[in-house]
Amino acid sequence: GMCSAFQAQSVLLATQEENLRMIRDTVGYLVAKGKRVFFDAEHFFDGYAEDEGYALECLAAAKEAGSEVLVLCDTNGGGTPERVSEIVAAAVARFPDTKIGTHFHNDAGLAVANALAAVKAGANDVQGTFLGIGERCGNTNLSTLVPTLQLKCGYEVVKTESLALFTRTAYHMAEICNLVLPNGSPYVGASAFSHKGGMHIDGVVKTPRAFEHVSPDAVGNVRRFLLSEVAGRSAVAARLRKIDETLANDEKNVDRLVACLKRKEYEGYQYESASASFELLALREFGLMKDFFTLLSYKIIGERSLEAGRRSSLAVVKISVDGKEELCAAEGDGPVHALDISLRNALAKFYPSLSKTHLVDYKVRVISPEDATASKVRVIIDTTDGDSQWTTAGVSADIIDASFKAITDSVIYCLCKEKR
Repeated sequence: GMCSAFQAQSVLLATQEENLRMIRDTVGYLVAKGKRVFFDAEHFFDGYAEDEGYALECLAAAKEAGSEVLVLCDTNGGGTPERVSEIVAAAVARFPDTKIGTHFHNDAGLAVANALAAVKAGANDVQGTFLGIGERCGNTNLSTLVPTLQLKCGYEVVKTESLALFTRTAYHMAEICNLVLPNGSPYVGASAFSHKGGMHIDGVVKTPRAFEHVSPDAVGNVRRFLLSEVAGRSAVAARLRKIDETLANDEKNVDRLVACLKRKEYEGYQYESASASFELLALREFGLMKDFFTLLSYKIIGERSLEAGRRSSLAVVKISVDGKEELCAAEGDGPVHALDISLRNALAKFYPSLSKTHLVDYKVRVISPEDATASKVRVIIDTTDGDSQWTTAGVSADIIDASFKAITDSVIYCLCKEKR
């Protein structure tokens, strides 16, 4: 129901009294039908700023008609925490025996902050969506709000074991919605507990609370150490420790991996974001990699087709798994797409779980632009199985070869993950 005199008159073309009557009639009808009614007070915060008396009168009409919860809506998404706190407190004081809820939009980037302010002011019902998916700039992001309320404000919103599933749930929901979960998403993003600088990494290794506001385990996320020009030896040691504790305890192994990393970086690789490829690099360096398959050959045929809807490339891949050979051909929208489909189809006979995986992002970086079309390129791909996401890289002067290296690493990492 509309709780703004301006909106009622300008949008509904109704008088203030007609609007109040519509609220009473609608809520009363639903209650008479045995329904529990949560009254969404549309444009309440703006309406309160225009005419607080009329905005509260709209809430009173809904309450008198039998509404169980009065949900104060920041429909335009422009509220601020200070103003929200003041208005929610006024509504709580006016209706002490009725539950007060909130519904915020994120147009000013303050939906979560406004929800926290509302709860502190006495609201006991918060509407929102997981990942903040919603109209325009989205709604209150529950994957941020719930952990904050539970881990920082002392509220028991969900069971502890349910909170530990938040990261996995975030990736799963993003997959269903055909979205890429931003790395910088609080609590559940890949960068939420990532550390890059040498001092930061050294501090986290000594005591995690030095650079982490909560434990990543609490929300089902993991700590990541990014390898870069500023990470240092401690980062390599920390990453190796996650792969194999015994190997990391020997400094010679750390030095060996650092030397290997420098060689690969000289070739053009960067593992700051491609953490899955780094893990495979370490496994290969120390002879811990299982040979899941052997690539025997691949061939690509490209053409420019003028036939509408016809795919432009054909890839043929031949592999061997435990001595058994498999040949598979597939068409795709370009050579990389065709190779990806062909490789996965060839392996699906031996590893059915690969059918759940697919690429969600594909990026190309030119490493040596001075070489023009002969430049080396770095291909970075993101892959998901619906529950998690990982990043791999490939480098070559041939963009198809670089892409295939990244795709192959992606497939092998998935199989390693499944084996663990």
